[in-house]
Amino acid sequence: MSLSRRGLLAAGGALAAGSAAGAAPAAADAPDGRGRRVRTGFDRLAADGYAALAGQRVGVVTNPTGITAEARHVVDVMHADERVDLMAVFGPEHGFRGTAQAGGSEGRYDDPATGLPVYDTYLKSGGPLADVFTASGVDTVVFDIQDVGARFYTYIWTLYDCMAAAALAGKRFVVLDRPNPVTGRAALGPVLDRAFATFVGREPIAQAHGMTVAELARLFNGEFLERPVPLETVAVSGWRRRDFFDATGLPWVPPSPNMPTPDTALVYSGTCLFEGTNLSEGRGTTRPFELLGAEGIDGRWAEAANALGLPGVRFREAYFAPTFSKFQGRTVGGVQLMVHDREVFDPVRTGIGLLVTARRTWSGFAWRADRWIDKLTGSTRVRTMIDAGAPADEVAGAWEGDLAAFRAVRREYLMYH
Repeated sequence: MSLSRRGLLAAGGALAAGSAAGAAPAAADAPDGRGRRVRTGFDRLAADGYAALAGQRVGVVTNPTGITAEARHVVDVMHADERVDLMAVFGPEHGFRGTAQAGGSEGRYDDPATGLPVYDTYLKSGGPLADVFTASGVDTVVFDIQDVGARFYTYIWTLYDCMAAAALAGKRFVVLDRPNPVTGRAALGPVLDRAFATFVGREPIAQAHGMTVAELARLFNGEFLERPVPLETVAVSGWRRRDFFDATGLPWVPPSPNMPTPDTALVYSGTCLFEGTNLSEGRGTTRPFELLGAEGIDGRWAEAANALGLPGVRFREAYFAPTFSKFQGRTVGGVQLMVHDREVFDPVRTGIGLLVTARRTWSGFAWRADRWIDKLTGSTRVRTMIDAGAPADEVAGAWEGDLAAFRAVRREYLMYH
């Protein structure tokens, strides 16, 4: 892995508006039941009178997760506030209002609620995306989307592409931070090889990155963007790296149609790897990424997975019939993940263990013909090692050197204790 480290902050810098980059949570925040209150970047921006946006024509990259603690959408709030000159909205995958399924967007339209023009950013990057920002007439692009902590969740690459395009178009960029819902304690899993860069992984970060979007923005600006963007970040207050989402007191909005709960996010960075196989990853069920299976699988898979003794998780023999996606309307057999101790649960290690045991116990196991698994894991290594019969521990051990190098660079950009 080669990371260029240009220093902590590139040209323009990354400022934690209202808070130093490594500052402790603001003591003035009203407490929750445990003596703390988590306030998102937007909530703190608004409390500061939108000072970071003063005199700017503003556009917002957001989706349904861009809400206040009172569950009002930030676009609606800013549109109604004369202190903000809000001119445009930019929608990512699934769209601004979140109506599109995976691999889709809502296109260009005028938002019925506000009349604001909504531009489609999905699968746009570089010059074409810079042209969108130029055409919108904004001076500052604001990003406010809830991430789930996995490299292949596309919103962080929407962030990356928008930062790069804003730099090309001569725009400021402001990231309103939100907590990582599965904690920010550690980076886990393989690190992307740039030869496998796609929209589910542009740059060499770990599969479970353990960062917030503002921390990632600082990392992108300092390490990866050829032309750094003038960047400001508005930090969350009251959040600690060990906190899961239910500790925040914030409302959960599904970031995408198949991410219904924080429990989904907890397993996603591991079980999304089944998108790269011929097994269902649970899309079309009420427990996507927690239910996995295919026709012809029986209880032997759950038995083999439980025999691995993976920390914090058990596997239940399960049968289900997806309402869409793989095996639509057909009954399949497989497993349900039951996380009983999330403090020790390792989603990536669990995903590898499930791949190894699925291949061993089901003769119908196959990778997707397009080698999508290589895009998800970031190289050919996981696939080829599993095909060669390597046990899960050996597969996981193969990425430790790259992961250690990423963790060292990541550490320089962390904003919270």
